Amino acid sequence: MKRLSPADPNSYSRPDQVVVSSLHLNWDVDFSRKIVSGTATLTVERKQDDAVHLILDTRDLTIKSVKDEETGQVLQYAMGEAHPNFGSDLKIVLPSDAKKKFKIQIEYETSPSCSALQWLAPEQTAGKQHPYVFSQCQAIHCRSLVPCQDSPAVKIPYTAEVSAPSGLVVLMSALRDGQQEKENRAVYRFRQPVPMPSYLIAIAVGALESRKIGPRSLVWSEKEYVEKAEFEFSETETMLKTAESLCGDYVWGQYDLLILPPSFPYGGMENPCLTFVTPTLLAGDRSLADVVAHEISHSWTGNLITNCQWEHFWLNEGFTMFVERKIAGRMCGEATRNFAAIGGWKDLAECIRTRGENDPLTCLIPDLTGVDPDDAFSTVPYEKGHTLLWYLETLVGGPSEFEPFLKAYLDKFKYQSITSEVFRSFLFEYFVDKKNVFDAVDWQAWWHTPGMPPIEPQFDDSLAVVCKTLCKKWVEWDLAKDCPFLKDDLDKMSSNQRREWLALLLEEDALPIKKLEKMNELYNMSSRNNAEIKFRWLRLGLKAHWKEQADEALKFVTEQGRMKYVRPIYRDLYDWEEMRQQAIAVYKANKDSMMHVAAYVVTKDLHLNE
Repeated sequence: MKRLSPADPNSYSRPDQVVVSSLHLNWDVDFSRKIVSGTATLTVERKQDDAVHLILDTRDLTIKSVKDEETGQVLQYAMGEAHPNFGSDLKIVLPSDAKKKFKIQIEYETSPSCSALQWLAPEQTAGKQHPYVFSQCQAIHCRSLVPCQDSPAVKIPYTAEVSAPSGLVVLMSALRDGQQEKENRAVYRFRQPVPMPSYLIAIAVGALESRKIGPRSLVWSEKEYVEKAEFEFSETETMLKTAESLCGDYVWGQYDLLILPPSFPYGGMENPCLTFVTPTLLAGDRSLADVVAHEISHSWTGNLITNCQWEHFWLNEGFTMFVERKIAGRMCGEATRNFAAIGGWKDLAECIRTRGENDPLTCLIPDLTGVDPDDAFSTVPYEKGHTLLWYLETLVGGPSEFEPFLKAYLDKFKYQSITSEVFRSFLFEYFVDKKNVFDAVDWQAWWHTPGMPPIEPQFDDSLAVVCKTLCKKWVEWDLAKDCPFLKDDLDKMSSNQRREWLALLLEEDALPIKKLEKMNELYNMSSRNNAEIKFRWLRLGLKAHWKEQADEALKFVTEQGRMKYVRPIYRDLYDWEEMRQQAIAVYKANKDSMMHVAAYVVTKDLHLNE
């Protein structure tokens, strides 16, 4: 399959010919039909004088009419052949006059199977009384919600007016701009003045409440979660200020958090003004709030400077991991930053073991011609990208040299979408006096070679020593001898150290079930509610083929839909031949309550598409 367009392998749009410069949405949310209907009004500008078509991305949209909003002229259009992953191109014939700018209004409705939306019946929500809908547009799902130029190269401001049943709250990735009641409907208005790519358009509608957690932050959720969330994310403003000290002014105005229902497939999503987060972060001790630091970092790396297409995704995620860990270093000390990087390296190694060290999608800049970005999604752009930046920081002389570069880079390319080459050129330009230090960098190996990075940094492992010691002790314990462990072994460790200890055990050969039973008896592992700890504990049991843990693992993957947890557990169960059919049966029974992207990848993990 050839690339869909010259500049973006995953988008039909041609912003080089005619570009969208702003968007207004007028939507009606219909829970009974599970659709969003209304109009999208696009301000477009002809970039090439001879361009006669506006080409947009769509997927499963019903187009009812297209017109020039200013003159009322009905415009001709044609839909291309549908591709299962990329959807169809919508080719609109522009008015024949010589104008450069037009306002094109498209009346349309989404499909009940819209891949960007998750519709929940009341019984699937915490409150059990009201329905709920939320979106996830990254990477290329916005085209199933809005006819748009669904490429991160195109950044636009947007406004919206959304009608939903009275009694429900509507939120979007924008500033709230008022609301009014109309009969049995509530109409909410929004404005997003900062240009942003289509994948950051987001909506949530449900029975939501909020609590103030900072001068520019509210946390939103169903009322059943809201007080837990208020406690969990109380450090948000400190994180924001720390990020500003590293990256410059926060330009988005509001920074709110929305705790979504458990089926949300990611840890967080950096929708501007309204970060979406999974309820699996509600650990009760703020130990998983690093995800919020990650999403805050995206306010600069990803949202302000964006990868121009998905082959350069590391520019979003590698930089964001780097800034997230810088925030941790400033708030908790450099040893904490290093400790987080050690965990990231371990996650990267497991990812590459799972995918295969020759898998071309483990290149930092993969070729996505004909490839759905959802199939390429992995730890690689996050951790391989982070490792490259860590290495470059070391080469130029450490944080005192590299942090000013980071701020200069963010300032120079803000509001733009760029390639990896643009980043490298600016790196060389900024460090012109030290340019020879980059002679050591094998860019081909870093960017275009699959597998682990060519260089492993020397991380400070002082916080990991206690984890390694306890791991070694459990591995070497002779069951014929007295148990050398104490109930308070884990009390001396932080949550993140306990998580690392379990990750180290997972790298060893399977432990005997008797050891795991003793571990559970002493440390009460099965009762721990921290999702990261629970996930690794369940995987230890699956590795040992501990039947009791298999039932718990199947319960865990149906209670929440976060891909970070769901995919490895389903893969572990598939590899355990005795449990394979039960895992497949549980998945099939549950897949309709999973969001599209999670169901899509787990189908592949369980080899159901073969």
